[in-house]
Amino acid sequence: MPHGGKHMAATTGKKALKQQLVSFRVNDKPVELEIGSLPHQVETSHTLAHTLRETLGLIGTKVTCDNGACGSCTVLMDGRAVLSCMTLTVECQGRSITTIEGLADCETGALDPLQQSFIDHTAFQCGFCTPGMILSAKALLSDNPSPTEEEVKEALSGNFCRCISHYQVVRAVMAVAQEGK
Repeated sequence: MPHGGKHMAATTGKKALKQQLVSFRVNDKPVELEIGSLPHQVETSHTLAHTLRETLGLIGTKVTCDNGACGSCTVLMDGRAVLSCMTLTVECQGRSITTIEGLADCETGALDPLQQSFIDHTAFQCGFCTPGMILSAKALLSDNPSPTEEEVKEALSGNFCRCISHYQVVRAVMAVAQEGK
């Protein structure tokens, strides 16, 4: 084999070893993860829910049905509600993700008005599905700061809770909308 061919193979081999990364923001902090199948890497099949919980330790994002039917895993991607159990981590390249942990004021620790309203209106019981509901409501209020009760119900229609009546949840969201926060 001529010398040039050997050099070409070595260069090609180095390119094949080049790291593949996925970079995005989570709760306003940059995240850069190596893609691969080693224990410290994110596999291409990993869902955003898995990466948030298992890799980044953000356990506020809950996984219940793991097939997009319950809404417990809802997070915001660029301000829109998405099901993190149905979103691959590699699809998050360049995106901004907000989890329930990212809603409170990072400097003062003050809860987001929706979080406080859920407490004030006892809009939770076990709390497992609450983060997904709050983030779905946050997306709604970002798009429509003065929704009707029917619009709130529609926005929350993908979030299921077996513990409480959704009346408290709707009241909590409506209270924030009426206060204009």
